[in-house]
Amino acid sequence: MWSQIYNPFNNAVLSTLAAAIPVVVLLAALAFFHIKAHIAALLGLLSALVVAIVGFSMPAATAISSALFGVANGLLPIGWIILNVIFLYQLTERKGYFRVLRESITGITTDRRLQLLLVAFSFGAFFEGAGGFGTPVAVTGAMLIGLGFAPLAASGLSLIANTAPVAFGALGTPIIALAGVTGLDVLQLSGMVGHQLPVFSILVPFWLIWAFCGFRGMAAIWPAVLVAGAAFAIPQYLISNFHGPWLVDVGAAISSMVFLSLFLKVWQPAEIWTSAAGKFKDGGDDVASVVHNYSRKEVIRAWMPWLILSLLVFIWGVPEWKKLLDGISVFKYDWPGLHRLTQRMPPVVSKPVPEAAVYTLNWLSATGSGILIAALISALAMGYKIREIFAVYWDTLKLLRYSLLTIAAMLAIGYTTRYSGLDSTLGLAFAHTGVFYPFFGTLLGWLGVALTGSDTASNVLFGGLQKTSAEQLGLSPLLMAAANSSGGVMGKMIDAQSIVVASTATKWYGHEGEILRYVFFHSIALACLVGILVTLQAYVYPFTSMVK
Repeated sequence: MWSQIYNPFNNAVLSTLAAAIPVVVLLAALAFFHIKAHIAALLGLLSALVVAIVGFSMPAATAISSALFGVANGLLPIGWIILNVIFLYQLTERKGYFRVLRESITGITTDRRLQLLLVAFSFGAFFEGAGGFGTPVAVTGAMLIGLGFAPLAASGLSLIANTAPVAFGALGTPIIALAGVTGLDVLQLSGMVGHQLPVFSILVPFWLIWAFCGFRGMAAIWPAVLVAGAAFAIPQYLISNFHGPWLVDVGAAISSMVFLSLFLKVWQPAEIWTSAAGKFKDGGDDVASVVHNYSRKEVIRAWMPWLILSLLVFIWGVPEWKKLLDGISVFKYDWPGLHRLTQRMPPVVSKPVPEAAVYTLNWLSATGSGILIAALISALAMGYKIREIFAVYWDTLKLLRYSLLTIAAMLAIGYTTRYSGLDSTLGLAFAHTGVFYPFFGTLLGWLGVALTGSDTASNVLFGGLQKTSAEQLGLSPLLMAAANSSGGVMGKMIDAQSIVVASTATKWYGHEGEILRYVFFHSIALACLVGILVTLQAYVYPFTSMVK
């Protein structure tokens, strides 16, 4: 048993700087030195192993085992999802179905800003609620590229849109995990997050369109943006407070899609924006502002694969169905050389806690398996022969080989920093901010998601620290635990695995640094706004009345 050390140099500043080295190496390689993502990820992993072993005295075998554990978790579920989503996209594109789907959206609106709102925000939120783990960015990124958006626009805007729904993603998994590690009531946590995020569910659509086309372009369609945001925020508040975390995103996303579509039947902007370039210098396709001439049958056939995907992703996310599939297919392994061989120490936790490392091979209940089944059903419905299906899958695998390597390496970094305690050292730096802790504690959640790529993982990692720090400072543990999740959603757009998913879905692999540079300001600015709201809820009436 090895105990994590959070201040190995007996100097908090030096220890924090050392713990930050892997993050700095990774981000600098991507954003400033324009190194390819898989090489940058391997450099980040190497630096993480060196710092963990040399700086923080983690046994070398344990450190390597933690990295391999991350690789396994990177390939399943994350890699498995992106592989099968892109497989479905390739199937529909080769048969011409994706072109029909793309052009059928003009039946609702030919305005690029409204298409972006409908696809990236409303439709993407449904996939976040039903599946999470990269599914919404993969789907909406591919759809925006099909609509003619520039690769940077499709990637960056999909990432910005995939924020407000994240805390309740995958049928409430982040909130359920947060309740598990903190011992707080899941319904109270759901309600507290529901007192924070609806504000941003209204703000994010405006922010999204502003990022695409500027203030004047956004102001010209503000009624539609408000409808999309309010139709999401109101159900998000009501369901999270009066039902629980499970169906928040699904219900809110369906509401947003329905109300926005109905609104666009009776309202269109005075000037139709037909350019997909927006503020992006690398272009975008212009389209004529006319409605497509496909028959209803052709449109239904084009949408059918994505409707099948939506249905199966939702079913695969239902706990009862997942439990049934796990009963016949799941295998769990105590990861060799790691399981319960490291322990987290105070003050990160109240008492020493051995870290579990159990790999769950849920090959049938994994979201990616549901996506694969949807793709196979759709392929047969589109008239593919078995040999052709295998050929397309092999081509997809070759296309994604570097992306899968990158995702595996990114998760290896995250798991190495977790089991070595590097991320906890960074977290403790935030926890020592005293009266400013509500603000910086929120940014701790942002950091957690940026490091791990998952709001669930961030909640598991820092949930206990948030509760302990809040109790020591006389703050509400419920408020700060919820702030970890709410702040974390804004880190989703800059976590490395999401950026790789976006670059892969938009066929722009190798440009991850450009995507990171574009979304970073949006991420930190929105995270700071969440931090300000949490600070107001901690200290200023009437915001304090929101805290249960």
